[in-house]
Amino acid sequence: MTAPASPPTPSHAQRAHQPLPDTIPKPSSSIRSPIPPPSPLTCSWNKLYTRELSNHASDPHDIGTVWFDDSDAEAKMVRFLDGLAGLPRSSASILDLGCGNGSMLLALRAGDWTGRALGADYSPQSVALARQVAAAEALGGGGDCPPLEFREWDIMSGPYAAVLDGAQESGWDVVLDKGTFDAVCLSGEKIQDRRLCELYCARVLPLVKKGGVLLVTSCNWTEDELTRWFQREGGGVDYPSFSFGGVKGQTISTLCFRKE
Repeated sequence: MTAPASPPTPSHAQRAHQPLPDTIPKPSSSIRSPIPPPSPLTCSWNKLYTRELSNHASDPHDIGTVWFDDSDAEAKMVRFLDGLAGLPRSSASILDLGCGNGSMLLALRAGDWTGRALGADYSPQSVALARQVAAAEALGGGGDCPPLEFREWDIMSGPYAAVLDGAQESGWDVVLDKGTFDAVCLSGEKIQDRRLCELYCARVLPLVKKGGVLLVTSCNWTEDELTRWFQREGGGVDYPSFSFGGVKGQTISTLCFRKE
């Protein structure tokens, strides 16, 4: 699972192999985006989650935004993991990158995935919301099921020791990305003249243990394009298809990559 030599461009009408453009289109302007996520260029994630913290405090049933909910992405990701060989639900460790309100880990707990589960997000308000929602859902652990964990951590710059600890010091069985890579691709920030999205795979790789899997869900990249970002070894999840310009695609792409 290594980064490609030349990153793909998010082309939807064509799948031309050409250098990454100077401006990556926002998911909100893409024909493949079922919902318009707030761009970090125009909206503060902390502001969003501060509002959702307040909303949840007033109404515990309002857990906030669930990304790709219109495509039932979380349920499909859970079902995909259920059918993946070598992943026991009782013990598989799970790291959710860009956890938001923690809804993905809540869905896995509801599906009897009872191993250690950690949600990481660079927004402190997101982490506070995830903890608040988990507490309201009474998912504090019990018996052999450890409590859900949530930590503030920046995938692109945070120290690995913050998320690689204990039994997961050498990596996690499952690393989840539901829209986080999309958000990273929106950033114009560069490190040593390279876009963050070009460095993403190299940052994620150490988080996955040998034999573990990375499950990526995107609304802004086709399966072929995701495959070029992360060398594919695994399967995909089916979503409703559409046709545009003679090319058949999906509104959402989810692919599984295994670390050898």
